[in-house]
Amino acid sequence: MIRERTPSTAVQKARKGEETRAQILEAAVQQASEAGFESLTIGTLAQRTGLSKSGLFAHFGSRSDLQVAALDEAARRFTETVFLPALKAPRGLARLTAIVERFLGWTERAGLKGGCPIQAASAEYDDIPGAMRDAVADRQRTLARELARAVQMTVETGELAADTDVRQFVFELYGIVLAYYHTGRLVGDDMARARALAAFGRLVASYAPARPAARRR
Repeated sequence: MIRERTPSTAVQKARKGEETRAQILEAAVQQASEAGFESLTIGTLAQRTGLSKSGLFAHFGSRSDLQVAALDEAARRFTETVFLPALKAPRGLARLTAIVERFLGWTERAGLKGGCPIQAASAEYDDIPGAMRDAVADRQRTLARELARAVQMTVETGELAADTDVRQFVFELYGIVLAYYHTGRLVGDDMARARALAAFGRLVASYAPARPAARRR
């Protein structure tokens, strides 16, 4: 008779620790979405999760560590919600469009009630030097590189002009996303998504390959 092996005490503790950390980060990202990263403290999360302060300190030695970890978790969820599903679309304009469509309102898909925590962090720390500002800037550069890669693929498939300024395209695209968040969440424009997609369509059209001149008969 084969006996099932039970996990060792060390393995069980490790799993429990991972589950607790995940619970803390879930609460932290939700709170950052609702009230910003500056609202994150060991005390507020202890209340939100029902865990002890000492238990939280065991996972995050400082408030700064907690904030950066929550930012990383938000970035992971963004990738999981936006980029990974979009990879199922064919390379080129179809994939770029899928990224943009999922980017708009990704927080609803991710279950974040208060809006984009990464965008909130960008506003909070844009002029405050420190670990969080550095981390936010790094995540935004990573996002820009991934968007640029998707745009470059669209150039390579011939769906955007060969001389497309990829960085300029990404700059304008990000402006559309920011306008969407502003008009949709702050101003309350019900047409924000439709307007953003229309703006994206015009952006793509402005970089479309030139059509061959019609031959004269």
